[in-house]
Amino acid sequence: MTPNRMSQLSVLPFTTILTVFTGLPLLMVVLLSFWTFDGLEYRPEFTLANFAAVFSSPVTWKIFGNTLRYAAITWAITLVLGFAVSFYLVFHVRNLKLQIGLFLLCTIPFWTSTVIRMISWIPFLGREGLFNTGLMQLGLIDQPLEFLLFSDFAVILTYVNLFTLFMIVPIFNAMAKIDKNVIEAALDAGATGFQILRTIIIPLSRTGIALGTIFVVTLVMGDFFVVRVMSGGQSSTVVSAMKNNIDQMYYPQAAAMAVLLIAVVLGMVATILRVVDVRAELAK
Repeated sequence: MTPNRMSQLSVLPFTTILTVFTGLPLLMVVLLSFWTFDGLEYRPEFTLANFAAVFSSPVTWKIFGNTLRYAAITWAITLVLGFAVSFYLVFHVRNLKLQIGLFLLCTIPFWTSTVIRMISWIPFLGREGLFNTGLMQLGLIDQPLEFLLFSDFAVILTYVNLFTLFMIVPIFNAMAKIDKNVIEAALDAGATGFQILRTIIIPLSRTGIALGTIFVVTLVMGDFFVVRVMSGGQSSTVVSAMKNNIDQMYYPQAAAMAVLLIAVVLGMVATILRVVDVRAELAK
């Protein structure tokens, strides 16, 4: 048996599992999006009515806008935080043990449940929560700040808290591979810190930035629980609208929205991968 044949057989179990547990469910969602439903019975009859209803509804465009807005704001904040933390750990912490210790410190929030981490913001941000109480005791405000909880601010804050590590890890890994001699040579040539950052560090960190972007954006766009809890039901995203359709047993409409969401996410990921050749960078 040739080595090429052996390598193909070695990935057969994984390919089978991926096909059965990922490919077939996705195929069923796509097929279901073209079914008809009259409120009583589902019929496997091809129709574009579900997609037409999605595209013709102003509510759909609004919730897609909300989803993209949450993803964009969360991505921007986590990118700045992830890049800053990674830059500090790689280029300013010289002791390897201390560097590893500080990196592991970033993972402490993941030692507990995601739900617990999300819910813990409610007593902190509430009208009588720790933050408002502290500001009032210091005399900085006369009455509690209303926008802190059950608002877009609370949703974004929770997303940043939950997903920043997914931006830190790939950027840290990419920065750690940068040869320090290249930076020293640039300094010897008279380059400023900003020039080194712009022409060396950021370009060589693009793989980590691309992977972190994919992680954060897909996680935000695939969530509905954070939005439902932290917005107090005042905001909605595509996935939460799908959840409402499923609760009402409008499965074809929910499937149509799922297909469109998958298309949007795949388009964004494909664009990122065209800009940054992740496979070539990871092979270095």
